[in-house]
Amino acid sequence: MDLRFTPEEIAFRDEVRTFCRTEIPAEIRKKVSEGRSLSKADYVTSQRILNAKGWAVPHWPQEWGGRDWTSIQRYIYTEELFQAAVPLPQQFNCYMFGPVLATFGRQDQKARFLPRAANLDDWWCQGFSEPGAGSDLASLKTKAVRDGDHYVVDGQKTWTTLGQHADWIFCLVRTDFEAKKQRGISFLLIDMKSPGITVRPILTLEGRHEVNEVFFDSVRVPVENLVGEENKGWDYAKFLLANERTGIARIGLTKERIARIKRLAREMPAGSGTMWDDPAFRTRVAEVEVELKALEITQMRVAAKQGRADSVEPDPASSLLKIRGSQLQQAATELLVELAGPFALAAPARGAGANNLPGGFDWVDAAAPSYFNNRKVSIYGGSNEIQHNVIAKGILGL
Repeated sequence: MDLRFTPEEIAFRDEVRTFCRTEIPAEIRKKVSEGRSLSKADYVTSQRILNAKGWAVPHWPQEWGGRDWTSIQRYIYTEELFQAAVPLPQQFNCYMFGPVLATFGRQDQKARFLPRAANLDDWWCQGFSEPGAGSDLASLKTKAVRDGDHYVVDGQKTWTTLGQHADWIFCLVRTDFEAKKQRGISFLLIDMKSPGITVRPILTLEGRHEVNEVFFDSVRVPVENLVGEENKGWDYAKFLLANERTGIARIGLTKERIARIKRLAREMPAGSGTMWDDPAFRTRVAEVEVELKALEITQMRVAAKQGRADSVEPDPASSLLKIRGSQLQQAATELLVELAGPFALAAPARGAGANNLPGGFDWVDAAAPSYFNNRKVSIYGGSNEIQHNVIAKGILGL
């Protein structure tokens, strides 16, 4: 297999690379590079620039803003966004809700929601996980009872990422209480401004407000907001989760982090030189780079296979990409904390005189929060333990 890019693919890569570095505001890209939190306005600004170019939802049907790109072009596009520290288009709008609605929704639903989702005029969040339904998602208990031309929804969702910004939530709800648990689930669109909805913040390990609990107390939802058929929501959820795991290795993101670590290490004082003069530190960086190159080749093989006409089912090798990709993302944040040393401690804990670093070292304040936040990447999108089971069944045949 020839894994080299064609001249046309190289030209496309250069176009995306130039656009990302010249059109997306530098202050937004700096936040992403340093692992700092983005505001809602940052996400909206970046996505609307991409959407104006026609690049917010290239994987959607062309009727709704998609592009006729090959799987390799989609791979290049995503990796270039990561390496330029550009926020990915809002994942719940563009990689989850949008593909489901474009595939299973009614025409009037598509016309109403898809253009607004692509431009981030509406912010969508995901209502799947519950306190008793995480990896075993089919055990969800949030119920929707038909009452005339409405459903009445009661229950709770948790780990709702960026739900504090959301205008709408796409939810899995139980509509048949007698059927096998996977067969009694429906996919419902709920306005977050509906009476009876309460959003409660959950602070993550590093103290950020990124995830939430969402409570539904007799929330009335029009029946017209049902996607597809009643009790077929589990099928739509499986389709959505396959889209969620696309590109989850985030190789370009880790590449950008490693390049930044190497640059910062050449500036970080250590002894009579810099951290880059430490052969042990350079060895650890090189080990991650070698593993990353091996993963990149595997990612390209998977992308090439996805482009073949006979490729229909998801490649179980994507589970390998998820496992190793998440481990390398975490390894990069560990290297950054090692580079920052004691300065990675929260500023008040450093003590008097501990901030005596030359100018330009404000990045150390984000090193530890980024490290703690990235503990999640081996859990979301299907925990690494679950992915090992997929590999055992799909690749090893166990």
